[in-house]
Amino acid sequence: MAAVSRGGARSSAKPRRRAQGRPAKRAPGRASAYSPAKLGAAARLALPPPVAFAVAGGVVVLGLAAALVADHRLQKVAATTLAGFQREAAGLGLKVDDLNIQGASAMAQPDIARAAGVFRDQPIFAVDLEAVRRNVEKVGWVKSARVVRMLPDTIVIAVTQRPTLAVWQHEGRINVIDAEGHLIPEADAARFGELPLVVGQGANDSAAAILPVVRAHPRVMERLDALVRVDERRWDLRLKDGGLIQLPAVGEDSALIELDKLDQKSRILDLGFARIDLRDPELVAVRPRDPAPPGKLVADGA
Repeated sequence: MAAVSRGGARSSAKPRRRAQGRPAKRAPGRASAYSPAKLGAAARLALPPPVAFAVAGGVVVLGLAAALVADHRLQKVAATTLAGFQREAAGLGLKVDDLNIQGASAMAQPDIARAAGVFRDQPIFAVDLEAVRRNVEKVGWVKSARVVRMLPDTIVIAVTQRPTLAVWQHEGRINVIDAEGHLIPEADAARFGELPLVVGQGANDSAAAILPVVRAHPRVMERLDALVRVDERRWDLRLKDGGLIQLPAVGEDSALIELDKLDQKSRILDLGFARIDLRDPELVAVRPRDPAPPGKLVADGA
């Protein structure tokens, strides 16, 4: 895409000297004059001559309309003039033909496009860029957005997407969350099976702090089924085999280091257990699994 330079050539003529102490006068409600260099800037967009002329004329029309509105006079006339310019510009090809979404995953792009509300053949000058930005930033995928009008026919939406952190289960609802605990309601949690599961009130807000701690202990992490937030102050680690590791409210990493030491001696994570209580820094309490009930004897021929 060609770069667009701004500003026109500077005139070599010397400006006339004004009377000292007397500012230049400007008639109220009138736009400042546009030099040929400013009007000629449209040519550097490499547009066809009629389109370039429409763009240059549009600059003047928009300037006049802004001046009228700013003066709170003839607002209806200004709106009619602006709408007429938009229709004329669209007739010359200045209408939306392409919506370019940048920085978003393929999964997020359809939601962003729907929120933008930009349609093919819409007059490109009729697109409210600020309104589009606000609507796009309401999408859960999007942390921030910037919207640009690229003449003659393209609207570009550049977004910063929220990185997915975990799946949060609470009160019967399951949502994907980002590192700040924000919900991404448009994300289908069933498609994010690789993300860790956090459960309970406040688990979304605290997940970003505990997950790096648990990941630093691979033998625990590979057996992890879910992290359960307890009373919004500490975590239980629920393992895939049904075992439970109870962590303290503070010093979770130190507690897991003690578990690593115990596992190196006895391979307790391989043997299995019902519960390991790490809440007391002075004592690791292990509750073994209940023995399996004996199998029922069946008489021959029964």
